[in-house]
Amino acid sequence: MKETLRIAAVADLHVKKTGQPSLQPLFAAASAEADVLLLCGDLTDYGLVDEAKILAKELTTSLRIPAIGVLGNHDFESGKSEDVVRIMTDAGVTMLDGGAHEIEGVGFAGIKGFGGGFGRRQLNAWGEEIIKKFVHEAIEEALKLEMALARLRTPQKIAVLHYAPIHATCAGEPADINPFLGSSRLEEPIDRYRCTAVFHGHAHRGSLEGRTKGNIPVYNVAMALLNAKFGDRPPLRILEVPVGEAAVA
Repeated sequence: MKETLRIAAVADLHVKKTGQPSLQPLFAAASAEADVLLLCGDLTDYGLVDEAKILAKELTTSLRIPAIGVLGNHDFESGKSEDVVRIMTDAGVTMLDGGAHEIEGVGFAGIKGFGGGFGRRQLNAWGEEIIKKFVHEAIEEALKLEMALARLRTPQKIAVLHYAPIHATCAGEPADINPFLGSSRLEEPIDRYRCTAVFHGHAHRGSLEGRTKGNIPVYNVAMALLNAKFGDRPPLRILEVPVGEAAVA
Protein backbone atom coordinates (compact mmCIF):
# COMPACT_ATOMS: atom_id res chain seq x y z
CA MET A 1 0.00 0.00 0.00
CA LYS A 2 1.27 3.46 -0.88
CA GLU A 3 2.26 5.83 1.92
CA THR A 4 0.79 9.03 0.50
CA LEU A 5 -2.13 10.13 -1.67
CA ARG A 6 -1.60 12.94 -4.15
CA ILE A 7 -4.68 15.14 -4.41
CA ALA A 8 -5.27 17.53 -7.32
CA ALA A 9 -8.04 20.11 -6.99
CA VAL A 10 -9.68 22.69 -9.24
CA ALA A 11 -12.99 24.57 -9.24
CA ASP A 12 -15.04 26.82 -11.49
CA LEU A 13 -14.50 25.09 -14.82
CA HIS A 14 -17.64 26.87 -16.09
CA VAL A 15 -17.98 24.61 -19.12
CA LYS A 16 -19.98 26.30 -21.89
CA LYS A 17 -21.90 24.98 -24.88
CA THR A 18 -19.83 26.95 -27.40
CA GLY A 19 -16.34 28.41 -27.50
CA GLN A 20 -15.12 26.16 -24.71
CA PRO A 21 -11.36 25.49 -24.65
CA SER A 22 -10.55 21.83 -24.28
CA LEU A 23 -10.00 20.63 -20.73
CA GLN A 24 -8.28 17.47 -21.87
CA PRO A 25 -4.75 18.86 -21.19
CA LEU A 26 -5.86 19.77 -17.66
CA PHE A 27 -7.26 16.31 -16.96
CA ALA A 28 -4.23 14.65 -18.52
CA ALA A 29 -1.99 16.71 -16.23
CA ALA A 30 -4.09 15.72 -13.21
CA SER A 31 -3.77 12.07 -14.19
CA ALA A 32 0.00 12.39 -14.40
CA GLU A 33 0.52 14.39 -11.20
CA ALA A 34 -2.09 13.03 -8.79
CA ASP A 35 -4.00 9.99 -7.56
CA VAL A 36 -7.40 11.70 -7.25
CA LEU A 37 -8.98 14.84 -8.72
CA LEU A 38 -11.35 17.10 -6.76
CA LEU A 39 -13.84 19.19 -8.76
CA CYS A 40 -15.04 21.91 -6.39
CA GLY A 41 -18.20 23.19 -8.03
CA ASP A 42 -19.36 25.38 -10.91
CA LEU A 43 -18.61 22.53 -13.25
CA THR A 44 -20.96 24.13 -15.81
CA ASP A 45 -21.67 27.75 -16.67
CA TYR A 46 -25.47 27.69 -16.73
CA GLY A 47 -26.23 24.26 -15.30
CA LEU A 48 -27.31 22.95 -18.71
CA VAL A 49 -27.45 19.31 -19.67
CA ASP A 50 -25.45 19.99 -22.84
CA GLU A 51 -22.70 21.67 -20.81
CA ALA A 52 -22.53 18.70 -18.45
CA LYS A 53 -22.30 16.32 -21.42
CA ILE A 54 -19.36 18.28 -22.84
CA LEU A 55 -17.54 18.04 -19.52
CA ALA A 56 -18.38 14.35 -19.21
CA LYS A 57 -16.84 13.66 -22.62
CA GLU A 58 -13.67 15.54 -21.68
CA LEU A 59 -13.42 13.57 -18.44
CA THR A 60 -13.95 10.16 -19.98
CA THR A 61 -11.48 10.94 -22.74
CA SER A 62 -8.60 12.24 -20.64
CA LEU A 63 -8.93 11.53 -16.91
CA ARG A 64 -7.31 8.32 -15.69
CA ILE A 65 -7.70 8.74 -11.93
CA PRO A 66 -10.75 8.78 -9.61
CA ALA A 67 -12.63 12.06 -9.36
CA ILE A 68 -14.78 13.50 -6.57
CA GLY A 69 -17.03 16.49 -7.15
CA VAL A 70 -19.56 18.87 -5.64
CA LEU A 71 -21.92 21.25 -7.37
CA GLY A 72 -21.60 25.04 -7.35
CA ASN A 73 -24.19 27.78 -7.62
CA HIS A 74 -23.89 27.95 -11.42
CA ASP A 75 -24.83 24.28 -11.67
CA PHE A 76 -28.29 25.14 -10.28
CA GLU A 77 -29.02 28.02 -12.66
CA SER A 78 -31.24 26.10 -15.11
CA GLY A 79 -32.99 23.83 -12.62
CA LYS A 80 -31.17 20.79 -14.00
CA SER A 81 -28.82 20.07 -11.10
CA GLU A 82 -30.05 16.49 -10.75
CA ASP A 83 -29.28 15.89 -14.43
CA VAL A 84 -25.82 17.41 -14.00
CA VAL A 85 -25.15 15.05 -11.08
CA ARG A 86 -26.38 12.06 -13.07
CA ILE A 87 -24.21 12.90 -16.08
CA MET A 88 -21.14 13.43 -13.89
CA THR A 89 -21.81 10.17 -12.06
CA ASP A 90 -22.15 8.31 -15.36
CA ALA A 91 -18.76 9.79 -16.34
CA GLY A 92 -17.22 8.21 -13.24
CA VAL A 93 -17.21 11.20 -10.87
CA THR A 94 -18.26 10.52 -7.26
CA MET A 95 -20.60 13.43 -6.56
CA LEU A 96 -21.03 14.42 -2.93
CA ASP A 97 -23.80 16.45 -1.28
CA GLY A 98 -23.43 15.72 2.39
CA GLY A 99 -21.84 12.36 1.61
CA ALA A 100 -18.49 10.83 2.49
CA HIS A 101 -16.11 8.80 0.35
CA GLU A 102 -12.77 7.10 0.93
CA ILE A 103 -9.82 6.58 -1.39
CA GLU A 104 -6.68 4.77 -0.23
CA GLY A 105 -7.55 5.37 3.41
CA VAL A 106 -8.12 9.13 2.98
CA GLY A 107 -11.63 10.39 3.69
CA PHE A 108 -13.48 13.04 1.69
CA ALA A 109 -16.60 14.93 2.81
CA GLY A 110 -18.34 17.15 0.29
CA ILE A 111 -21.05 19.81 0.12
CA LYS A 112 -21.82 22.87 -1.97
CA GLY A 113 -21.97 25.25 0.97
CA PHE A 114 -23.72 28.60 0.94
CA GLY A 115 -23.26 32.31 1.67
CA GLY A 116 -24.01 34.52 4.63
CA GLY A 117 -20.72 36.21 5.35
CA PHE A 118 -17.92 35.85 7.84
CA GLY A 119 -17.18 36.51 11.49
CA ARG A 120 -19.00 39.32 13.24
CA ARG A 121 -20.51 40.46 9.95
CA GLN A 122 -22.19 37.11 9.39
CA LEU A 123 -25.88 37.36 8.59
CA ASN A 124 -28.17 36.17 11.39
CA ALA A 125 -31.69 34.75 11.27
CA TRP A 126 -33.58 37.83 12.39
CA GLY A 127 -36.28 39.93 10.80
CA GLU A 128 -38.02 39.08 7.56
CA GLU A 129 -38.85 35.49 6.74
CA ILE A 130 -36.77 35.58 3.56
CA ILE A 131 -33.65 36.48 5.61
CA LYS A 132 -34.36 33.62 7.99
CA LYS A 133 -34.65 31.21 5.03
CA PHE A 134 -31.32 32.44 3.65
CA VAL A 135 -29.57 31.85 6.97
CA HIS A 136 -31.34 28.50 7.40
CA GLU A 137 -29.85 27.34 4.09
CA ALA A 138 -26.35 28.15 5.33
CA ILE A 139 -27.02 26.31 8.58
CA GLU A 140 -28.34 23.27 6.68
CA GLU A 141 -25.21 23.13 4.55
CA ALA A 142 -23.01 23.30 7.65
CA LEU A 143 -25.01 20.47 9.22
CA LYS A 144 -24.57 18.37 6.07
CA LEU A 145 -20.82 18.91 6.25
CA GLU A 146 -20.82 17.99 9.93
CA MET A 147 -22.70 14.74 9.28
CA ALA A 148 -20.41 13.82 6.40
CA LEU A 149 -17.29 14.42 8.49
CA ALA A 150 -18.79 12.45 11.38
CA ARG A 151 -19.09 9.41 9.11
CA LEU A 152 -15.38 9.37 8.35
CA ARG A 153 -13.11 7.16 10.44
CA THR A 154 -9.99 7.97 8.46
CA PRO A 155 -6.97 9.71 10.01
CA GLN A 156 -6.96 12.19 7.12
CA LYS A 157 -10.18 14.11 6.39
CA ILE A 158 -10.53 16.37 3.35
CA ALA A 159 -13.44 18.80 3.02
CA VAL A 160 -14.58 19.50 -0.54
CA LEU A 161 -16.69 22.66 -0.87
CA HIS A 162 -17.69 25.28 -3.40
CA TYR A 163 -18.36 28.23 -1.08
CA ALA A 164 -15.57 29.46 1.21
CA PRO A 165 -15.54 28.65 4.94
CA ILE A 166 -13.23 31.57 5.82
CA HIS A 167 -12.74 35.14 4.63
CA ALA A 168 -8.98 34.87 4.07
CA THR A 169 -9.31 32.96 0.79
CA CYS A 170 -11.81 35.56 -0.47
CA ALA A 171 -9.42 38.48 0.12
CA GLY A 172 -9.03 40.29 -3.19
CA GLU A 173 -12.70 40.14 -4.09
CA PRO A 174 -14.81 43.32 -3.79
CA ALA A 175 -15.90 43.70 -0.17
CA ASP A 176 -19.50 44.23 -1.30
CA ILE A 177 -19.84 40.59 -2.38
CA ASN A 178 -18.23 38.96 0.67
CA PRO A 179 -21.60 37.84 2.11
CA PHE A 180 -22.21 35.83 -1.07
CA LEU A 181 -18.82 34.10 -1.21
CA GLY A 182 -19.16 31.82 1.79
CA SER A 183 -20.05 31.45 5.43
CA SER A 184 -18.20 31.12 8.74
CA ARG A 185 -20.81 28.52 9.66
CA LEU A 186 -18.84 26.07 7.52
CA GLU A 187 -15.68 26.66 9.56
CA GLU A 188 -16.92 25.19 12.84
CA PRO A 189 -17.33 21.54 11.74
CA ILE A 190 -14.05 21.73 9.83
CA ASP A 191 -12.22 22.65 13.03
CA ARG A 192 -14.19 20.33 15.30
CA TYR A 193 -13.42 17.27 13.17
CA ARG A 194 -9.81 18.37 12.63
CA CYS A 195 -9.80 18.22 8.86
CA THR A 196 -6.46 17.78 7.15
CA ALA A 197 -7.29 20.35 4.49
CA VAL A 198 -10.18 22.14 2.79
CA PHE A 199 -10.62 22.92 -0.90
CA HIS A 200 -13.17 25.37 -2.34
CA GLY A 201 -13.75 27.66 -5.30
CA HIS A 202 -16.27 30.43 -6.10
CA ALA A 203 -13.96 33.38 -5.26
CA HIS A 204 -12.31 33.84 -8.66
CA ARG A 205 -10.28 36.87 -7.54
CA GLY A 206 -9.62 35.74 -3.99
CA SER A 207 -6.45 34.44 -2.39
CA LEU A 208 -4.81 31.06 -2.80
CA GLU A 209 -4.86 29.95 0.82
CA GLY A 210 -5.67 30.73 4.41
CA ARG A 211 -6.29 28.96 7.71
CA THR A 212 -9.27 28.43 9.94
CA LYS A 213 -9.32 29.48 13.58
CA GLY A 214 -8.16 25.93 14.35
CA ASN A 215 -5.21 26.29 11.93
CA ILE A 216 -6.66 24.01 9.24
CA PRO A 217 -5.29 24.91 5.78
CA VAL A 218 -7.90 26.14 3.29
CA TYR A 219 -7.15 26.29 -0.44
CA ASN A 220 -9.05 28.37 -2.99
CA VAL A 221 -8.82 26.41 -6.24
CA ALA A 222 -10.94 28.56 -8.55
CA MET A 223 -9.44 27.95 -11.98
CA ALA A 224 -9.30 31.67 -12.87
CA LEU A 225 -7.29 32.33 -9.70
CA LEU A 226 -4.93 29.39 -10.30
CA ASN A 227 -4.39 30.52 -13.90
CA ALA A 228 -3.54 34.03 -12.69
CA LYS A 229 -1.14 32.83 -10.00
CA PHE A 230 0.45 29.71 -11.48
CA GLY A 231 1.67 31.12 -14.79
CA ASP A 232 2.51 28.30 -17.20
CA ARG A 233 1.72 25.55 -14.68
CA PRO A 234 -1.55 23.63 -15.05
CA PRO A 235 -4.29 25.22 -12.89
CA LEU A 236 -4.28 22.46 -10.31
CA ARG A 237 -3.57 22.61 -6.60
CA ILE A 238 -1.59 19.51 -5.62
CA LEU A 239 -1.48 18.30 -2.03
CA GLU A 240 0.15 15.10 -0.81
CA VAL A 241 -1.27 13.55 2.36
CA PRO A 242 -0.44 10.37 4.30
CA VAL A 243 -2.85 7.49 3.78
CA GLY A 244 -4.73 5.65 6.51
CA GLU A 245 -6.50 2.34 6.82
CA ALA A 246 -9.83 3.08 8.53
CA ALA A 247 -13.01 3.12 6.47
CA VAL A 248 -16.11 5.29 6.17
CA ALA A 249 -18.66 4.27 8.79
